[in-house]
Amino acid sequence: MPNILKNIHNYLSKKNKTISTAESCSGGLLSFMLTQLPGSSKYFILGVTSYSNTAKKNILKIPAKVISRNGAVSKKVATLMAENVRKIAGTDIGVGITGIAGPSGGLTQKPVGTVFIALSTRNTTICKKFIFKGSRTAIREQSALKALQLLKTV
Repeated sequence: MPNILKNIHNYLSKKNKTISTAESCSGGLLSFMLTQLPGSSKYFILGVTSYSNTAKKNILKIPAKVISRNGAVSKKVATLMAENVRKIAGTDIGVGITGIAGPSGGLTQKPVGTVFIALSTRNTTICKKFIFKGSRTAIREQSALKALQLLKTV
């Protein structure tokens, strides 16, 4: 188990912060990681794997126009995923991850490995773009681990 996971577990527990996740390309891997340690039920409230655009629209309330205008893999969609899951779950922190894990589906502007990770709190939302390399599994793992690293900044 990565040390970062223990650090996040301790931080969320000590600060009494709650978290919810909305994941697409990572397929629930971040939720899986966040619930590895005993006591995670104190801070982990909800994990949504919204793989399809329909789920993003119906469950996370992301407008269809936003998805069609920006693409499901975009800063705007990741930001709304994080903000909306936080509001739906009533948590202190929301995380949104959307990307292209591959091996196909990439475009010139958004190659395989393109991932947007957003973190939302009541006061601020950040979103970062990454280009990860490797297999589908490697890209998914890098996405979840990078989200954990970003959590250290909130």
